[in-house]
Formats: sequence, C-alpha cells, structure tokens
Amino acid sequence: MSPSAEPVGRTTAPSPAPGPSRRHVLGAATGAGLALATGLPGTAAAADLPPLGTFDVVVIGSGAAGMTAALTAARKGLSCVVVEKAPTFGGSAARSGAGIWIPNNPVVLAAGVPDTPEKAAAYLAAVVGPEVSAERRQAFLDHGPAMVSFVMANSPLRFRWMEGYSDYYPELPGGLPRGRSMEPDQLDGTVLGAELAHLNPPYMPVPAGMVVFSADYKWLTLAAVSAKGAAVAAECLARGTKAALLGQKPLTMGQSLAAGLRAGLLSAQVPVWLNSPLTDLYTEDGTVVGAVVTRNGTPGLVRARRGVIVGSGGFEHNAAMRARYQQQPIGTEWTVGAKENTGDGIRAGERAGAALDLMDDAWWGPAIPLPGQPYFCLAERTLPGGLLVDAAGARFVNEAAPYSDVVHTMYERNATAPDIPAWLIVDQNYRNRYLFKDVAPTFAFPDAWYTSGAAYKAWTLDALAAAIHVPAAALRATVGRFNGLALSGRDPDFHRGDSVYDHYYTDPAILPNSCLAPLWLAPFHAFRIVPGDLGTKGGLRTDARARVLRPDGSVIRGLYAAGNASAAVMGHSYAGAGSTIGPAMTFGHIAALDIAAATAS
Repeated sequence: MSPSAEPVGRTTAPSPAPGPSRRHVLGAATGAGLALATGLPGTAAAADLPPLGTFDVVVIGSGAAGMTAALTAARKGLSCVVVEKAPTFGGSAARSGAGIWIPNNPVVLAAGVPDTPEKAAAYLAAVVGPEVSAERRQAFLDHGPAMVSFVMANSPLRFRWMEGYSDYYPELPGGLPRGRSMEPDQLDGTVLGAELAHLNPPYMPVPAGMVVFSADYKWLTLAAVSAKGAAVAAECLARGTKAALLGQKPLTMGQSLAAGLRAGLLSAQVPVWLNSPLTDLYTEDGTVVGAVVTRNGTPGLVRARRGVIVGSGGFEHNAAMRARYQQQPIGTEWTVGAKENTGDGIRAGERAGAALDLMDDAWWGPAIPLPGQPYFCLAERTLPGGLLVDAAGARFVNEAAPYSDVVHTMYERNATAPDIPAWLIVDQNYRNRYLFKDVAPTFAFPDAWYTSGAAYKAWTLDALAAAIHVPAAALRATVGRFNGLALSGRDPDFHRGDSVYDHYYTDPAILPNSCLAPLWLAPFHAFRIVPGDLGTKGGLRTDARARVLRPDGSVIRGLYAAGNASAAVMGHSYAGAGSTIGPAMTFGHIAALDIAAATAS
C-alpha cells in the first residue's frame, strides 16, 4: 500500500480477511478421508475400550472455556470431568494477559463504565458484521454478564476494570473510548495447595518480587521517563513485598484466571485429568455420548450421559492444518498459544460430521521471532519513535492499529508488495526512553537476538538498510517523511493517532501527538516482524446455544464447543482486549446451561 492508497483506519468496520482459496476448500473436503488413515479407533472398536468412567458431562480442555463450562455444569448439579492433554491446566489462558471483553458486566458497570445493552449490540454488529449471526452475537451479550456473576459466586476470582484500555474501534457506533475490558484481580495461589504446581506457566513471567496487572504494563514501559510510570513500578513492587510478608503466592493475569477457575473446580469436586489427550469422539445413533481418551498411556472410553463440550483450543501448533487452511508464509514457531494446541478437538468434531468456519484466520499480531519463542508486540510498535516498513523500505500500515488489523494488512499486501517479514525501525532515543520486551532502556539486547537475525543495529540508516536487505534510498526517504509528519503531529498517510485506541501504548509526554516522534539519534535498530498470533480462531461451527452444527445446519446431538476449538463469535475482527477469553468463557457457560436445561426438561 502506498501512502496515497486507502489507509488502515477505524471509522468503519474492518474488512473481512480473504476467503478460503480453492486449496483450502479441497483440503477441508478431504479432511475426513485423511483422518481414516490415522489409525483412530472406529465406533465399534471404541465401545470395546477399557471404561474410564461415566459422567453427565465430559469437558475436553482445561482452558478458560473448558473450566468455565465444567464449573457451570457442576454447580447445576451435573457430574463432570475435565480431560486435559497437557501435564498442566490452564492452556493458553494461563499464558495470557487475561484481558476479558464482556460488555455490561457487573464489574465494569460498578466501576462507572457508561455501557448499555444497546451500545454493546450496536458496537458488536458494526465490528463483526453479518458473517456471524445476530443470534450468536446476542447470546454472547445476553449471557456474558451473568457468566461473570456466576464465576465470582462460585470461585475465588475477582476482576478489575482495565481503565482507559479503549475498545479497538471506539469511533464506531457503541464503541467506548475508555474501554469495557477487565482482567482478573490478584489471587493468592496458596488456595490451590499442591495443585498450584500443575498450573501452566505464563508466556512472560512477572519480574521477581513484583505483582503486575496487564493494565500496569503500559506504564512500566514508560517508567524511565514518566512520573506515573515510576509510581506504578513502585506500586507493583509494594504489592509484591506485601504478598511476601503475608506468605502469599500472588498471581495476576492469566495465572490468576486459570488458578481461580481451578480452585472453583476443586470446591465443586470436579476431577481434572492431566496428561489425558483426546483421541476421538464416541457416537451412538448419531449422538455424541463420550470421548476416547488416552489415560496413563492407554486408550479408554469416558462416557457422557448428557453431552461433550469441546474446549480444547485451536490448531496453531499443527503445521499440516496451518498449511492446509491458512495463507503463506505461516508456521507454528510464530504463535504464543499453548504448545498442546494442535487441533485435536476440531479434527474429532469434523470426523463426527461438524462444519468448520474461519479456519483461515487467527488472533493475529505482529511478532518478533526471538530465539526460544516469539515476542508478541504491543507497545513496541506503537511507541513514538518507531515505524514499520516493508521489503521496499516503505511504510504500509498504521503501526498503532489493532494488532489483528496489522497482520491482516501484511497478508493482503504480501503477494504483490512483500512485507513478510516487515521491519520495525527505531532509533537510540527510543531505546533510551522505553522498556523493550523485558530489556530496560539503554541496556543492550541479548547477543542471541542479533545472531538469530531477529534484531539488527547500525550507525546509519544506509548501513541498517543493507543489513536487512531493503533499498537504502527508500528507507532514508521513508524515515525523512515520517520525521516531518511526526513533527507536525499528523499522519495523513496512515492516520496513526487519529483513533483514541492508537494512544493507549504511547508516551503522553510527546507532543503534539503521543504516537509520533522523529527518528534522529544513532545507532538505529531494526526488528524482524512476522505474522504472530495468540492462537487460531477457526473451528467447529456452533449455534447460539454452543451446539455443534453440520454443514447443512443440523445439530450434532450431544456435542458442544467453545473457545478456540469453535469458530469465533468475533468473526474476522477483534472488538477489544479480551475478545478471545470473554466469549470463550461465555460460550462454555452457555453450553453447560443448555445441557442442564435439557436434563431438567
């Protein structure tokens, strides 16, 4: 995209990602045939497997969707078991910052957020568009607040508003510039006892001795140059000190969410079987009545009297599925989703006759492919003094746009104007002011970042261009134009800073536009940017009751899905921070309520 082309803006709903290609359609059509070659037990053979028990509800996966579903089922009087592939519980939710986007929930309303059902419905319709049915959107909006109240009543979890974290498209009808996202409050991990040792670790650990919330990170990034940033850092340290003096094991973000839900399950006496991967679903007369699970190294059959709820996550770590359904280049090494997420529940549902949707999409975000694991960029690409360029050395996107939009733009352009990888260019002034990942301002980056090709440094823009193989003259011209725009405080090329959202991860000390500052101080730095993700967002097609559907729209009796194992209610978009976890928990709750209602009738 040239500077004169249509910019990535947010005054209209985001465009859907490109539809699946003929290769994707053919791949999906042959999926069932490919499954026959995997050696999975057939229905008759599965019936002869060792019995692992019979429950009213069998839940696949112990992430936010699965544990919320199990907690709901148990508190509605149903016997329940959670089967988990990993040796830990919590899935991707435990690894995350655990933002939760649920309009009109009691926590944000109590905090004074001016939300209404009408605003929420208008906003979600504008963001998602007609590709997701109005019934599913309304089910999420109707049940989300009650789910939050239910979880708080049946677990030690409490939540706090992420004040000021704008909806991602606040200019759309019903959008809230101050945001409607929340996150888990601090939780003492000792409530789990020995089970705490089985909690999936975070994607990025909190600094030792500190208690940090997701909402703190924007200020910790600025701690070297902002009085408020320094005060927030001191507050984080004070929380950590207090917890240590009280003998607590303080948890926040995804660690708090997963631990709190697990504590609820312990109280409800719901067993969670770790190291127990799903092999297949078990059906009788067209109804799903159980699951084939490998436990203690041996396949067995766990039966479900009332239903099976699939909450097993996406397929981000399944290279074959990503190659079949998604655009190139793609890989399993750019995702921060839980490593066990290989699409097991999605493939099992497809074998049972389920339709699939949104398989070409993911919860995208620009990432730096650092050694060991990728780093999902939030503040780093938005802070003033940096810009993104493509292989031609030109800007191509509003760097501060919602992270999913940035990657959608990368893929849309890449076939004709290569921008994978793209490059985040910053100067030393930027490095002297801001935390970058967990590297303090002025501190050197690890040598491994350079030897791996994730980062480059040079004393001139020409030398940096040579290192990253982009035209030097183009890079100089791009930086020159960007510097002029930064000094004026306006970005007519890509409208960076026009949206309230753009200013969340920025530096309020920079005027006239906190998103924009010139690059002028050598050395200059470049960071490789690839299409990362928090997980895939395509999966089993479901209705407003979380029931899994066949391609003809009929219901597969006994089968439900929630979270990233199901096609997202957000469609190809992303309404705000927590648009993954909020719907995951809500539709897990809906699934269990539907089973309970059918049981009572």
